[in-house]
Amino acid sequence: MIEFLGKLSNHLGFPVMSSSHGQEIDYMNGWVHWLMLILFVGWGIFFMYTLIRFRSGANPKANYKGVTSHINQYAEYGVILIEAILLIGFAYPIWAKVKTSVPSVDNNTIEVRVVSQQFAWNIHYPGADGKFGDTSAELVDEETNPIGLDRNSPNAKDDITTINQLHLPVNKQAMIYLSSKDVIHSFSLPEMRVKQDAIPGMTIPVFFTPTMTSEEFLNVIKGTAREGMGYEISCAQLCGNSHYRMRGYMTIHESNGYENWLAEQAEELLEEEGDDWGDDDDW
Repeated sequence: MIEFLGKLSNHLGFPVMSSSHGQEIDYMNGWVHWLMLILFVGWGIFFMYTLIRFRSGANPKANYKGVTSHINQYAEYGVILIEAILLIGFAYPIWAKVKTSVPSVDNNTIEVRVVSQQFAWNIHYPGADGKFGDTSAELVDEETNPIGLDRNSPNAKDDITTINQLHLPVNKQAMIYLSSKDVIHSFSLPEMRVKQDAIPGMTIPVFFTPTMTSEEFLNVIKGTAREGMGYEISCAQLCGNSHYRMRGYMTIHESNGYENWLAEQAEELLEEEGDDWGDDDDW
């Protein structure tokens, strides 16, 4: 019965659900909408009843004793009880699961740093060694090194960086370390049911497990207004005059496809290292 009521969310126009925890959030929305529907209909009926029952034609003389029945009081207690059950029994546990119960990182976890700025998403992968290289504000160059990655630091030589392009494998837990270079942004992946503010000076863990590849997603949305458009990263917090342009793209691969993408990026890094023309003094 509880699951049946939660399935109302399938008819509320939500984006396609593509993460392992998304169903719980959608069901929670379904339950809340049932409660709102019951309250809307119930209070509407009560309002119509009072208009008819206490109309001036039926009550030419005022009754100064007022209503003596306690039915409305009991109804309010019932609403409070249902809301408490939804809040304590469902909302709090789901919130804790997706926000505060940070899972441990193991060999199957995909770790990625996402550094937001006006008006882009900088993506940083640790490379084959699984360790992030050092970054420094002094090395930041908006054109060539927006996150200030120190390629001379330990573990940094194989690190991969992209702008507005997030790549992840399907059915593997992703651990995003979210931060901001300037103002507050909001990292939003609607299909993953993920939304988290990026706060300057803080690194916030965001974790989820994709369950649908980009190819599968494109097939699901055929015939809809989103047809042909893949997963997007949006900023859900007004962050400046070009906030509307702060859009990134996420690609969810099969496991082999993700490994192939990493190999391509590693090969490009080696090619860049090979293109060393020396210092200007050598000319």
